[in-house]
Amino acid sequence: MEKILVVEDDPAIGRGLVEALKREGYHLSWAKDGPQGLELASDVHLILLDLMLPGLSGLEVCKAIRKTSEVPIIMVTAKSDETDIVVGFELGADD
Repeated sequence: MEKILVVEDDPAIGRGLVEALKREGYHLSWAKDGPQGLELASDVHLILLDLMLPGLSGLEVCKAIRKTSEVPIIMVTAKSDETDIVVGFELGADD
């Protein structure tokens, strides 16, 4: 079974992602801040990562994960500024 880590501080969004993906048969972990996201990032097959997180930003989390892992990272964010998108890709986000 594929393991997915959701790193999202908004309870409604996090709960929605977790419930929808569980219904599809995935094993889920949910981190509610940047430091917890880093702690849970090992042994997962995909990370859904919010940009605006307490503790460490999603960009900082992405950068730290990329130092040791090539796990696919998808940024999940309300930010639509082109600069944020480009920086996310430069730090290793896959989408």
